[in-house]
Amino acid sequence: MSSKRANASAKPAQPKGSLLLGDQLCFSLYATSLAMTKLYRKLLRELDLTYPQYLAMLVLWERDGLTVSEIGERLHLDSATLTPLLKRMEASGLLARRRAEDDERQVIVSLTRAGRELRHKAEAVPYGVFCAAGCSLEELAAIKGRLDQLRRNLAQSA
Repeated sequence: MSSKRANASAKPAQPKGSLLLGDQLCFSLYATSLAMTKLYRKLLRELDLTYPQYLAMLVLWERDGLTVSEIGERLHLDSATLTPLLKRMEASGLLARRRAEDDERQVIVSLTRAGRELRHKAEAVPYGVFCAAGCSLEELAAIKGRLDQLRRNLAQSA
């Protein structure tokens, strides 16, 4: 066998990975997530929402009357995690939960009047994030696109 042929079928050499904390992609994502959550905590204080509650509200402001499982799919959360969150939001008067008439196993989540009205106050949140990011809209869109692609790639390998 010629050396040319052997090299063509050989696997590429695995790059030696750094074990320095500052070189880790996972740590950059983790630290950025912590900073983002801290910013959202500040921005959402006026709305009296936690970050996970805000995400659930975003889903319902887009389309009201979803099942718990539909909300969970959008947020990448299982119903065991989502149900207590929705119960707290129901207790605070932002949404109502009811069993579906055609399938009592499904719970339909709908915004209350207070939940719909909160949307107007929440419109300031994305602008607050934009200002804090210190990037142009184009830069933020590019970063989001790359992160979405990274998430899809990682999900396929998980």
